[in-house]
Amino acid sequence: MTDPIADYLTRLRNAIKAQHRVVEVPASNLKKEITRILFEQGYILNYKFIDGDTPQGTIKIALKYDPTDRVSAIKGIERASRPGLRQYCGYKSMPRVLNGLGIAILSTSKGVMTNKKAAQEKVGGEVLCYVY
Repeated sequence: MTDPIADYLTRLRNAIKAQHRVVEVPASNLKKEITRILFEQGYILNYKFIDGDTPQGTIKIALKYDPTDRVSAIKGIERASRPGLRQYCGYKSMPRVLNGLGIAILSTSKGVMTNKKAAQEKVGGEVLCYVY
């Protein structure tokens, strides 16, 4: 597999389209940080790291839906930076997702964070994905 982050996002996207409650994803430190950010921002209900078959383990993610009409909290999730075409941004040129309603997840020198937190700390980095 050449792009594990794209695989992670695709598994989330497919589980949301099929309206699954829980999705399991192979773990890595970067995926754990992205999952933590999605939980803190309110896009997923809960998550759990499970040590198991693989050396890194797996991540169990409970997806969040509206109880009345079963609409997911994640309307769209897409990969920004790809292995063949990396996208970087400075703190002055942070991307705005859905005119400020969504978030961009960045990998910076101070760790993985959202575009708003990166702009506050005045650090730039690689734009991993957009979530709205």
